[in-house]
Amino acid sequence: MAAVGRVPELGAGRRRSWAHEATPRSLPTGPDTSHRPAPDVTGPAAVQPAPPRVRRSCRLAPPLPGGPAKGGVAWPPRAPPVTVAFPPAPRRRASPPIREPRPRPREGCRRPLRLRSRDDVRFLWSGDIAGQGWGINPDIGGYRVYEEMRRLDPDFFLCSGDTIYADGVLEPSVTLPDGRTWRNVTTPEKSKVAESLDEYRGNFRYNLLDSNARAFNAQVPSIVQWDDHEVRNNWYPGQILDDDRYTEKNVDVLAARSVRAFREYFPVSTLHGAGREGRVHRVVRHGPLLDLFVLDMRSFRNANSPGRQPDDTTGILGAEQLSRLKRELSRSRAAWKVIAADMPLGLVVPDGETDFEAVAQGDPGAPLGRELQIAELLRHVKHRRITGTVWLTADVHYTSAQHYLPERAAFKDFAPFWEFVSGPLAAGQFPANALDGTFGPDQVFVRAPERPNVSPMESPQLFGQVDIDGKSGELAVSLRAQGGSVLFRKVLQPGRVGQ
Repeated sequence: MAAVGRVPELGAGRRRSWAHEATPRSLPTGPDTSHRPAPDVTGPAAVQPAPPRVRRSCRLAPPLPGGPAKGGVAWPPRAPPVTVAFPPAPRRRASPPIREPRPRPREGCRRPLRLRSRDDVRFLWSGDIAGQGWGINPDIGGYRVYEEMRRLDPDFFLCSGDTIYADGVLEPSVTLPDGRTWRNVTTPEKSKVAESLDEYRGNFRYNLLDSNARAFNAQVPSIVQWDDHEVRNNWYPGQILDDDRYTEKNVDVLAARSVRAFREYFPVSTLHGAGREGRVHRVVRHGPLLDLFVLDMRSFRNANSPGRQPDDTTGILGAEQLSRLKRELSRSRAAWKVIAADMPLGLVVPDGETDFEAVAQGDPGAPLGRELQIAELLRHVKHRRITGTVWLTADVHYTSAQHYLPERAAFKDFAPFWEFVSGPLAAGQFPANALDGTFGPDQVFVRAPERPNVSPMESPQLFGQVDIDGKSGELAVSLRAQGGSVLFRKVLQPGRVGQ
């Protein structure tokens, strides 16, 4: 029996290995409400030797047959808009969703085991899927960027949040500024803002209608974090909504429903199991070259505000998460400590006329508000001489590279570091945000449109690629655009406190 949908942990000294079927039925179309672990391979299959190692290009899973199919239906190029109605989600036991990587690779897997202690590492990152009214368009082949990413054969994919747009309604068609028509695959759950558990489930299920995404998920394990649109735009704990689209005004109720659907479709290990505290923030270890520190900048934050507080212990991470992050960074012995943030540090992200959504608030002086936590973290990295820290994020719907230098900053007690931004993966693109000078960012590269909400039909979608050389330890970051182009590339050296 082939093992389906189980992905091992990116454990120390090993790269990925898992079994999967090469057809869409290896992925779920409904939630796993049983919360039972996937069965391990037993019997004769468990003792079979691993297949011989083959070249990278030969290990690619074949593309799904039938062209751009949506939910098993082949779409003609100019068919009228179609609404897909989902049956009630079954209670699935035999085909759980793709799992977070597990500590030990399993035997009997179809993909070859790589047991060298130092091997090259490649992963991709992006975020923001089905946002701003741009969903699965059958006329352009759906989410084609997934197929391009699949062909790069990464070890894993880091989804930096906004995995869905629960507050983003999809219309059957949208007229573009140049007169062309964008068509969306639509479903009942995407016809209104999500409030019920079934509506949140339907939003997560929507992206699995795309054959490109299913083929990508069948080959590449994902490490997933969340941001705001999994619940609704710019939410924070304790918020009471003033929005006529919602009958449920308590955001905490909506967030509880969303996180249940989130863990059904993205079974994050720290959100499951008896005795677990239930958290998105965690450390995923990938051998001696890489530790990935996945942040949750949404669940423990204080209310969005002008951000001028001189004392702020809650901040954007909460006190417990900040303490855990500092402790785990100090313990890490990996060559690279990649900090996966769901929001940028030095880019000003407003929330209305007076409040701010991210860390920066536009005041280039000494740290205030949420900046105080980041200052504490950066000081800790410097004084503990923690080497190889790099920040990755998405969220702002364009791509850029910022270098933070204390000589340019109002706050100077930190070591230089880089922050790379990429995305969206399947959403609208927006103009670049202003920089906040508190931590001295220099925007070395940026690619952003001049007008808001540029559709995927008008501008290629964006993602980032990280390659770590197993011999030299060098880390190379490439900011990429759909279509194969590399927009920017930066190579960093290992073993340094500051870069």
